[in-house]
Amino acid sequence: MRIDVAPQDGRFEVEVSFREIEQRTEQTALHSLAVPGGLGGHKWRDRSLLDRAQARLGGLPLVVDIDGSVLEAARANVFAVRDGALFTPPLDGCILPGVTRRRVLEIAVGAGVATHERVLRHDDLLAAEEVFLTGSVRGIEPADSLDGDALPGGGPVAEQLAAELRRAWLGAPVA
Repeated sequence: MRIDVAPQDGRFEVEVSFREIEQRTEQTALHSLAVPGGLGGHKWRDRSLLDRAQARLGGLPLVVDIDGSVLEAARANVFAVRDGALFTPPLDGCILPGVTRRRVLEIAVGAGVATHERVLRHDDLLAAEEVFLTGSVRGIEPADSLDGDALPGGGPVAEQLAAELRRAWLGAPVA
């Protein structure tokens, strides 16, 4: 379910929409987009900056800070797996604290996967065993390239977390 709330003539306009949960198998090409300080910790209704960047770049914008640290994708949080451990950028006010991000971290901890919130860089993603994105609409989606360089996409950790996330979304007990 998605709920959009916007001010309208001194009142709030509310739009509610529903989507079916779908298991996605296609992968996503990421293209770096430098945004000093990131997009912040709140969701923006006006996504025109990201929409224009996506049209220009020909792929999903990966928001990076001016120092090159990976922040988030245009519609998702970023995760990398290295040596079986899960890594994601920290919640430092520069990224959206996504609800799916939080749930995936909880599921990972419950499954015994080591989790780390730390600064990631372009090379960290290229050296990872798995790179995937998380969002409330698509769940977990693998990333297959970054600025034209191949990424490994999903793998066993992403698959396990995606299965548990789908179970949680459907109201089934999480293993």
